Amino acid sequence: MGKINKSAAHIIIFLVFLSIFFVGTLTAEQLAIKAGFILDTKTGQLLKDKTIIIKDNQIFEITDSIPPNTKIIDLSDSYLLPGLIDMHTHIIGNLSKDYSSNLFQSPHRSTIGGVVNAKKTLMAGFTSVRNVGAPNFMDVALRNAINADEVPGPRMFVSGPSIGITGGHCDKNELNHEYEQSSDGIADGPWEVRKMVRLNAKYGVDLIKFCATGGVFSKGTKVGLRQYTLEEMKAMVDEAHTRGIKIAAHAHGTEGIEYAIRAGVDSIEHASFLDIKTAKLAKKYGVTLVMDIYNTEYTLSQGEINGIPEENLKKDLETGERQRQSFSLAVKHGVNLVYGTDSGVYPHGDNAKQFSRMATYGMSPLEAIQSATIGASKLLGLSEKVGQISPGFYADIIAVDDNPLDHLETLEKVTFVMKNGQVFKNPN
Repeated sequence: MGKINKSAAHIIIFLVFLSIFFVGTLTAEQLAIKAGFILDTKTGQLLKDKTIIIKDNQIFEITDSIPPNTKIIDLSDSYLLPGLIDMHTHIIGNLSKDYSSNLFQSPHRSTIGGVVNAKKTLMAGFTSVRNVGAPNFMDVALRNAINADEVPGPRMFVSGPSIGITGGHCDKNELNHEYEQSSDGIADGPWEVRKMVRLNAKYGVDLIKFCATGGVFSKGTKVGLRQYTLEEMKAMVDEAHTRGIKIAAHAHGTEGIEYAIRAGVDSIEHASFLDIKTAKLAKKYGVTLVMDIYNTEYTLSQGEINGIPEENLKKDLETGERQRQSFSLAVKHGVNLVYGTDSGVYPHGDNAKQFSRMATYGMSPLEAIQSATIGASKLLGLSEKVGQISPGFYADIIAVDDNPLDHLETLEKVTFVMKNGQVFKNPN
């Protein structure tokens, strides 16, 4: 009997030791953020004097107290929001401001530029982005490096090479025919575009992006001119959706917007020449619009200095204000709009400058913030993981000094950035 009691005592002591060890381990991994205010992106309510408990890469609890043996980050003078999401970026790119530099420098410089731009984007408070268009699967490589914690950057969802017609917006048209210049996403005809979708999927993209119309920053294309037939667009959409991949259409012109919507795309990028008919059609089909309404200011003020050709500056002048009117039209008709800036046209890290313009052209401050949080998360298919500060969500948290509902410009000066539970920027 005594031997049994002694053995039992040893077992109990061992179990107590294990429990202390594991509790200590869990506690050591806990992090508490003391928040002055937390913005509930669903309701717009500001939660005052709360503490966010973080375990590993997730938000564990929002509470009024701080557990013992917990590391504390004091942001009690700040306003906290979930990490912002930019749904239309071009992070891959040469770091030179010279518009034509890509013709003369190694393409590998663009990947290196992507590493620099990714960090700038993250430090600006954007913890998730969609990169819609990059040659040679450079964005896939950068996404993988970020996911492996080899370089800092936002959580990236990438398209690889944009798919486009020969001589269209997604092609390279600067040089004469002797150079046989071409982009690596060029495909003509229903079966060719299916093959290109399959190729992009093979090499690990998260979404498909194609050019349904001409564009501002391409040589020899008309912004509003449609570039694919409805049959070709339907083939791409079917091929992408068959693989469970969402598809985005670059579409400025009205006809291209309509064709892409009827083909079944998930999002329309730019939507510059929207009209009432296509706005209602987008709402009917549940298609999301991603409209960039800041970058034209930068282009028209800095474009000539940076060597942007006169043709492109003229197209931007003809498109920019019309796109803002289309944005107001979309807001008025209740079309689903998410935040996308076309970063790369303007300097990376300035992504938040669009917020105030969205308020100018019809959105409330809360709606503008929602477009870059809960709205964008739905299009990503991550509405249960990003876009909110709530238990079970990734610990993507940013802080600013002022109430963003009163001063959207405060989002341009983010003081604290956490992504996946890791602090990248801290005012303390």
